[in-house]
Amino acid sequence: MIFRENLKRAALVWTVVIGHSTTLMAEVFEIFPGDNAEEALQESMILASPGDEIVIAEGIYSIKNQLSLAVDDLTITGAGMDKTILNFASQIGGSEGFLVTGNGAILRDFAIEDTKGDAIKSKGVDGIGFVRMRVEWTGGPDVNNGAYGFYPVSSRNVLLDGVVAIGASDAGIYVGQSTNIIARNSQAAFNVAGLEIENCHFADVYNNVLTDNTGGILVFDLPDIPQQGGHHVRVFNNRSFANNTTNFAPEGNIVGLVPAGTGVLIMANSDVEVFDNVIENNQTVGILFGSYIKRRKTKITTNIPAAFTFTTIHLNKMVKIQIPENLEVSSMPRLAGQLLTSSGTGCCPYQITSFGVRPRKMPIRSTITHMRTTIAPMQTQILLGGLDGRSPIGSVGG
Repeated sequence: MIFRENLKRAALVWTVVIGHSTTLMAEVFEIFPGDNAEEALQESMILASPGDEIVIAEGIYSIKNQLSLAVDDLTITGAGMDKTILNFASQIGGSEGFLVTGNGAILRDFAIEDTKGDAIKSKGVDGIGFVRMRVEWTGGPDVNNGAYGFYPVSSRNVLLDGVVAIGASDAGIYVGQSTNIIARNSQAAFNVAGLEIENCHFADVYNNVLTDNTGGILVFDLPDIPQQGGHHVRVFNNRSFANNTTNFAPEGNIVGLVPAGTGVLIMANSDVEVFDNVIENNQTVGILFGSYIKRRKTKITTNIPAAFTFTTIHLNKMVKIQIPENLEVSSMPRLAGQLLTSSGTGCCPYQITSFGVRPRKMPIRSTITHMRTTIAPMQTQILLGGLDGRSPIGSVGG
């Protein structure tokens, strides 16, 4: 009930904000292509007052330095994600393409391409809306691409609606350490992670399409960062298919452990619900979920849940893929130190699989209502890793 009320409030906030009308005193700044366009755009974001709007005309804008927005309640509008393009291929200054630190910003209908680092980041804000935007590294998957496409972090009341993310070397659509999040109606392709919810409280992820990533949707916690204990995340009415792109994350990056061909991954979060999704043609696993620790003697910190708890998976449709001729169980990648194991299925890819271990006194309080999950054409398999990290402690066929 608390979860639903939080999301209702977040939805109400964004209904009001996006539908707001500018006041009589609001000013509109217009930006047009030209040699001084970058300077004019940055200057307008400094001089604008809360409630003002910046309108960027159709065209391709060459941007050489990071853009920054610190004014509250500002709207930046383009002519469309394929018409107004901020191109950072010649960027020489700044670690991001666009940094937002002002509350209540709405950015809509433009694109950001080929940034040196992350495409667009908001940090520590209350209210941020990305609407009908595109971020892309136009050279395709590359380890040298920026890590994140859309990157709201340490924020509240976050909306991503109708956005497109392509080519990020970590996550195309990422929300981290934030509260009250809606990510909907969006697309992510050719990223390592298509859409990632990390260390977040109260998130709805729905009506998105994830394809040609390494992994489609990731929901997990990491230790040793300010906001811990991710909880209450709903993943529903999404389509995650053919996420079989080779992992191209930089060496040492945590998402570098995600196996190519992962539909959905859930790790060390509580109260996660995955339902009414279509998950198909992912060559390794449909839904993968598990704990953070990998051995019985692993030290468990007090600020992160070692195991996933209160996780429900139901009413999803998962479709078996054609097995590549050269796919062998022994070649399946290791994740968090654990080799994924099958249960008498030969080299068939997994549909629902668990990895990792749990402390002896920490029960796994998660339910998989596999009876109502459609698996076509193979049987549901649930593997819960034993305390030695190898032997299953239980498996369920549906």
